[in-house]
Amino acid sequence: MSEKSRLPSRFHFYLILISMFLLVLSSVFLLQFSNAPFIPKSVFKLILVNNTTFYLNHPNVREENIEVPYETLSQVEPPSLVSNSTKKTSSLRKQKSVACDPTRARLRVYMYDLPPEFHFRLLGWKGKRNQTWPSVNDPNQIPVYPGGLNLQHGIEYWLTLDLLSSNIPKICRPCTAIRVKNSSQADVIFVPFFASLSYNRHSKLQGKEKVSVNKRLQEQLVQFLTSREEWRRQNGKNHIIVAHHPNSMLDARKKLGSAMFVLADFGRYPGEIANLDKDIIAPYRHLVKTIPSNQSASFLERPILAYFKGAIYRKDGGVIRQELFYLLKDEKDIHFSFGSIQGNGINQAGRGMASSKFCLHIAGDTPSSNRLFDAIASHCVPVIISDDIELPFEDVLDYSQFCIFVSAPDAIQKGYLLNLLRGIKEDKWTRMWERLKEIVHMFEYQYPSQSGDAVEMIWEAVSRKISSIRFDRNRNKRYSRSMLRTEVKSPAQKIMKHAS
Repeated sequence: MSEKSRLPSRFHFYLILISMFLLVLSSVFLLQFSNAPFIPKSVFKLILVNNTTFYLNHPNVREENIEVPYETLSQVEPPSLVSNSTKKTSSLRKQKSVACDPTRARLRVYMYDLPPEFHFRLLGWKGKRNQTWPSVNDPNQIPVYPGGLNLQHGIEYWLTLDLLSSNIPKICRPCTAIRVKNSSQADVIFVPFFASLSYNRHSKLQGKEKVSVNKRLQEQLVQFLTSREEWRRQNGKNHIIVAHHPNSMLDARKKLGSAMFVLADFGRYPGEIANLDKDIIAPYRHLVKTIPSNQSASFLERPILAYFKGAIYRKDGGVIRQELFYLLKDEKDIHFSFGSIQGNGINQAGRGMASSKFCLHIAGDTPSSNRLFDAIASHCVPVIISDDIELPFEDVLDYSQFCIFVSAPDAIQKGYLLNLLRGIKEDKWTRMWERLKEIVHMFEYQYPSQSGDAVEMIWEAVSRKISSIRFDRNRNKRYSRSMLRTEVKSPAQKIMKHAS
């Protein structure tokens, strides 16, 4: 081939090469510097699915406009906490997601459509005629649970909201528990009675009442449940009843004692009515604000050695409080005082706990109180002096990693508690403090619920309990009634009969 004929070929080759280089360069330029609208949403979906964040960190990327499946969202760091009323929903919660698949949920829950007087009407909610439930699409429109000490026992409120939202695709929440419409498809049956609120607000007679609203609702609930085929099928063993306030369900608990109770502790329950074999211990909703991990004071930044503020003179098991008060009240690095939620009490307690290395949880009228969970929210190492306390999720959570346990007889020995706490060095305290920051989210109630929070932890605890109940029921069915009627004996029984 002549030199002249080769020139056009070389020219075309270099022209194509230069064009390709410019095309690649322009693509990189667009990806790095252009506004988000120039980049297809599909690119961002792909990036998020592959768990990369380079483009998501671009200042012009608006996360609320990205639609991704729920399974992907669960890998993203959860947004800031949203409570039941005043805080705005974060953009991540507004994203659309795929509805939970009932066949893949860990727990399928059937919830009775009880009349509103058993639940949201107790909050003052007035729905339309024949409307059983409020809309839960917008967290800012959901009826607000009363504040003060009412909040600490409102567990049924959060569980009910979670079930109501479980079939709404646009609400991002874990798929641990999902509501089913047919009770025959359910693993467990939830009773949506706001028992703690009923006790707190309606246990006293009003006007010409001869029976309080709280007692009347319990009587009606017993009649309703015991007449249901769902209850008779297993004698209520697969039913969940939340009675977190120690005095809630006082009139009905014995008649409904075969059900699974969600409780604060067993302090006011006989063992045949409530026990760890069938029931769930749920955390109180803490009253102080949760301290962000990056704002939590370290060992040297906490000048108070030990903190307690609350009622000092108690009856029964709470007598130990006054004994400790007289032992510790004159110590300069101990804060031990009477306190209540009145005035600015909760904020004062929050600041005190956040400035203390250790927070005392001392048995009162009952073995437990929200003080333990206030301490956890404050990253203040709890010192538990309550011999009969039962703790939430203890089958999966090692409390010794972030709590100090002291028996009541040891605690009231002069000098014992002070020497113990002063002997804990900075490195050991710091390990417990770091662990507190890791597990604090497990004690947060919020709507919508998030992965690993108190709502999901309770559902998981229910699932484990149901598995145990199912195991026992299936094991007891090894030899059917028909076999027993014909006196067919097991091999072991035959051997025993032959030996005799």
